[in-house]
Amino acid sequence: MLFSSIPFLFYFLPIVLILYFAVPKVFKNSVLLLSSLFFYAWGEPKYVVLMVLSILMGYAFGLLIEKFRGKALSKVFVTLSVVFSLAILGYFKYADFFIDNFAGLTGLSIPLLNIALPIGISFYTFQILSYTVDVYRGDVAAQKNPITLGAYIAMFPQLIAGPIVRYRDVEIQLNTRTHSIQKAASGIKRFTIGLCKKILIANLLGEITAVFLASADLSVLFYWLNAVAFSLQIYFDFSGYSDMAIGLGRIFGFEFLENFNYPYISKSITEFWRRWHMSLGQWFRDYVYIPMGGNRVSKARHFINILVVWMLTGFWHGASWNFVLWGLYFALLLMLEKYLLLDKLKKSKVLSRIYVLLFVLISFVIFDSPTLPDIGKRLLAMFGFSSIPLVSKEALYYLGSYAFVLILAVIGATPLPKMLYAKLSKNKAFAKITVIMEPVLLAVMLIVVTAFLVDGSFNPFLYFRF
Repeated sequence: MLFSSIPFLFYFLPIVLILYFAVPKVFKNSVLLLSSLFFYAWGEPKYVVLMVLSILMGYAFGLLIEKFRGKALSKVFVTLSVVFSLAILGYFKYADFFIDNFAGLTGLSIPLLNIALPIGISFYTFQILSYTVDVYRGDVAAQKNPITLGAYIAMFPQLIAGPIVRYRDVEIQLNTRTHSIQKAASGIKRFTIGLCKKILIANLLGEITAVFLASADLSVLFYWLNAVAFSLQIYFDFSGYSDMAIGLGRIFGFEFLENFNYPYISKSITEFWRRWHMSLGQWFRDYVYIPMGGNRVSKARHFINILVVWMLTGFWHGASWNFVLWGLYFALLLMLEKYLLLDKLKKSKVLSRIYVLLFVLISFVIFDSPTLPDIGKRLLAMFGFSSIPLVSKEALYYLGSYAFVLILAVIGATPLPKMLYAKLSKNKAFAKITVIMEPVLLAVMLIVVTAFLVDGSFNPFLYFRF
């Protein structure tokens, strides 16, 4: 069930909210857990069993790790927790990838398992891992109530595509969170903004990429238009979903950490990854990079640490070589910045931003290409090393047709709208008008989004496949 769907917006969510706020405090986590399992079962009925099994496994290992903390058995149980969680993720997400590549290398004819990927498995697996590892480290106490832990792992606002919420960040909120009209209103506002980013910007940009894939009138301009459209689409798609998740969490009394912070204004790739999918970057930093020694090692070992972390980051996104290459591409850029480029980039804000936009654009060409040959084909075409013309009628037509949404997306990917709103809010007259007009504007935005949902069928969500 998509957040950006009629069943979710007008059936599931209202019913859940009524039930949630109607029951006493002691039952709120139960409502949250049951509604989350129903939400998951809506799209993945057979895999809800896997979800329940994962919850019970995380619960049992947490208790065992804490019971034997300081003893050898604690390390055994945390190791088993990591192995079991990664084994489940590996089987469902990567089994066919490894079988296909092994068959290709050996020439053997091995049938694929054709396993369907359970939605959101990468996200909730990482949440379980962070929980059991933090219990082992003594950063948090094991959760004694399976319903409370289940509500954390299966919580539908961030279940499908994050942000990756670590248990230690919401441990207190799971039992003592507060609810208020102000917090709910803030959550509704954030959710509506995220919904509009997804439907009114990301989906329209997605139409450009869909047309590009079906086009027989390709040109250098069309390749660049597709690259720019996809880079903006994936940002508004994923950051919009994160906004919706954070907004929903706020309605239910939770404060989730931010996941995006205007990454396209970065002046280095290092800064870009401090602003893009922040919860994933922090997860790999705390549970892979730092345990490997981080940067407090020799230069050669530091290179290896970065390569391993970014290969895993790429592979986390999908069982395909383009994702592995995408991760290694960023590893190379980050190493070049660390030891060569960072000081030079600081000398010119304009050139540093152009550098970031160019190399991030190239990264998303790698990310979006289905095969390794397609990566080479697209990049060669973009830089003129192909027999296609510079401009085509179809490219000019779609550039003109989608010029407004492209400009809107470029401006919306910067802090300018937020800064302008903050500046205007200092004016007392504007502030008074805002109190009245903001709810009206949000209602109008919701009506417009609903019209798009009723009228259109193009409503993909890119991160569902991860």
